[in-house]
Amino acid sequence: MARVDVLMPQMGESIAEGTLSKWLKKLGDEVKRDEPLFEISTDKVDAEIPAPNAGVLVEIQVQEGQTVPVQTLVAVIETEKGAVATAAPSAAAQRAPATSGAAVATAPPAPKPAPAPAATSPVPPKGDGGVETADERLRRKSTPLVRKIAAEHQVDISTIPGTGFAGRVTKQDIVGFLERGAPPPVAAPGGTAPRAPLPATGPVVHPAVEAWPGDRVEPFSKIRKITADHMILSRRTSAHVTSFFEVDYSRVADLRRKHKAAYAERGVNLTYLAFIAKACAENLRKHPVVNAAVSGDTIIYRRDVNIGIAVALDWGLIVPVVKRADELSLGGLARAINDLGERARTKKLSPDEIQRGTFTITNPGVFGSYAGAPIINQPQVAILGVGAIEKRPKVVTLPDGTDTIAIRTMGMVSMSYDHRVVDGADADRFLADVKQAIQDFPEGAV
Repeated sequence: MARVDVLMPQMGESIAEGTLSKWLKKLGDEVKRDEPLFEISTDKVDAEIPAPNAGVLVEIQVQEGQTVPVQTLVAVIETEKGAVATAAPSAAAQRAPATSGAAVATAPPAPKPAPAPAATSPVPPKGDGGVETADERLRRKSTPLVRKIAAEHQVDISTIPGTGFAGRVTKQDIVGFLERGAPPPVAAPGGTAPRAPLPATGPVVHPAVEAWPGDRVEPFSKIRKITADHMILSRRTSAHVTSFFEVDYSRVADLRRKHKAAYAERGVNLTYLAFIAKACAENLRKHPVVNAAVSGDTIIYRRDVNIGIAVALDWGLIVPVVKRADELSLGGLARAINDLGERARTKKLSPDEIQRGTFTITNPGVFGSYAGAPIINQPQVAILGVGAIEKRPKVVTLPDGTDTIAIRTMGMVSMSYDHRVVDGADADRFLADVKQAIQDFPEGAV
């Protein structure tokens, strides 16, 4: 018999740890190669990890809910002798891709790799000698430049409110913190600097609330915690304003009826969302301030048009990104949206597929919502909300100039935008163009 070590995979270059959220097999179960073995949750994505080899699950080293560094031994599979490749895996192979399993041990088994060290500032994580939590470790991860600046000024990174993904501290965050007059460090016993005082706009803290008898209490999942913190940080960061436009989808409804079957034969579901995404993609290029980001006192006008599509999951919310959406046809956009949505629901997304978005669309209308005011997905400056699309009475003007009431397929779109850089006129001009593109959608583009 041969033993195969199953390791915590590295789901992206910036990922240093993962939470084993659920075991899909029990101790003693037989597993097939590439069969889902367990689920992990990182600060970027949830994913199912397949078994690297067929065999029997004989050891479980990491329990559900535990957070461990990448390359930590998670489990052991016992397989038939000779069924495991004897060649040592390359460094590239040891970094598990999004849809692959964990790395496989050599025969004889290679020694367990040392856990990947988390990037830290020079200041100890807990001045009182306590144990640092996973969330605090996450906040302390940063770029080498940020760590260098922190070391030069003896600043504890974890005390700085971060505006990067999941609260990470960016260069702009630490420079701004220092420019605001960070208090000088005071030498502590042993020559180390204590933690700097927490700024008034510090990390997100969710107030404790008393549970009453009979209540059910559940801890935040990793994805729920990240979403909660990200939404609060977004509200703190951006000056949110929302505009609303009513759109007549009657022409799109006719086009869908005519072409939906042909798309279905090609395995593509032609949804209203595809038409909306196409209209947005074409007009983001015309309105670059809506496809931008704020960096300190500067505006970054993004070259690429990367549209994030919010997907509601049973366990939270995730936003996979259609890269260079303006270069895709309607059919290409529809296929990409279908594919990303399905793989989000089956936990098959890679970290890269939920990053580098420049504009986001969320579609609560599928649940019946008339309209809403969504929160901006940082560091973007705008997010479009799609309301329910349904038949409603509408006043229309006939060719002879008289008015009448007709049944039309109508829906609301709303856009929340960052008023620091996007003025109301900018937002409304963009929305007016998106509305016009939808209402006059050319049949030749279907």
